[in-house]
Amino acid sequence: MDLIRHLRYFTVVADELHFGNAAARLGMAQPPLSQRIKRLEDELGVRLFDRSSRQVRLTEAGRLLLAEARDIVERVDAIPVLLARTGGDGGSLRVGVPADLGGSAIAALVAGFRAARPEVRLALIEMSTADQVAALTDGALDGGVIRHPVGAPSLRFGPVLVQHPGVLLPEDDPLAAFSSVHLADLGARHLVIFPREAEPGLHEETLADCRRHGYVPAEVHAGRHSQFTLGLVMSGTAVAFGPRADQTGVVWRPLLGDPLAWRVSMAWQRPSEAVEEFGEVVLRVLRENAGMVHEGAAPPRPVRPRPSSGLLA
Repeated sequence: MDLIRHLRYFTVVADELHFGNAAARLGMAQPPLSQRIKRLEDELGVRLFDRSSRQVRLTEAGRLLLAEARDIVERVDAIPVLLARTGGDGGSLRVGVPADLGGSAIAALVAGFRAARPEVRLALIEMSTADQVAALTDGALDGGVIRHPVGAPSLRFGPVLVQHPGVLLPEDDPLAAFSSVHLADLGARHLVIFPREAEPGLHEETLADCRRHGYVPAEVHAGRHSQFTLGLVMSGTAVAFGPRADQTGVVWRPLLGDPLAWRVSMAWQRPSEAVEEFGEVVLRVLRENAGMVHEGAAPPRPVRPRPSSGLLA
C-alpha cells in the first residue's frame, strides 16, 4: 500500500466529511476513494470514520491520526521544493500525457522541450486524466496534459485548447458516402469511448452532448486502447469519436457544427520554470501537430443538407 497517498486521501475526506465532495476534489470517482479509505483502515487496524446515510464523522482514532497525517503529507510535499533550491544540473520533469495524444505529437513535445531546456531530463508517462490528477496531487508528477472537465481545486491550469473530434465509421457504413455527418445521423449505433473511470468528466460530458444533439447509442463500450477501438469500428460493431485517422476499413468524417469540444490543458500543483516551459511547448505542439485551437477560436464548418431518414441507424 502507498501509505502517503492513502494518508492524503484520508486528510481530504476528513476536511470534507463527505466522500462525494472529497472524490470531486481529488478528481476521482467515489467508489475507489471509499475502497482506499477502507484499505487504510484495514492496514492500521482501526476505524477512522463513522459512516451513515446522513453524515460522515471522524472516530476518536481518526481525530488522533489527522494531525499526524497532515504533518506527514506537508513534509512530503515540501521535499521537491527543498531539492529545487539546491540547483544542480536542472533535474528532471515528470509529465503525464493521455494515451491517444499521437506519436507525432509525443515526438514533437520531446524535441521542443529538449531544445528549450536541454539540461532537464523529461520523463513522459502515459496516464489517464483520473490517474494524472491523483499523481499530481500526490506529488508523483510535476505536470500533466489533462482533459477537462476536472474537479481538482488544488491544481492550477494553463490555457485551454479545444479539439473538435469527428466520427470514425466502418468503411461500408451508409454515412461514409457523405463528406460530413450530423450527430443525430448516428441514430442508435453503438459507441466505443474512453472508460468513465479514466476520463470521468469528459466521458459524462461527451455522452450528454450526444444526447443533446439527438444521438443516443444503444450501447456504450469502453475502449482503453486505440487498436481495440479501431477493431470494433472496423468490425461494424460501433462508431467512435476522435481526430482524423487513416486506417484501412475505417473512414473519418467531421461532425457538422462541432457539437463535441474536447478541452485539454497543462495542469500542475507546484509551479516551476521547467513546468511553465513545458506548458508553452504543449500549446505550440498541440496547435501545430494535433489541430487544436484556443478555446472560443474554432473556425466554422460548412453546413450540408441532412440525409434522408433511410440513412439513419
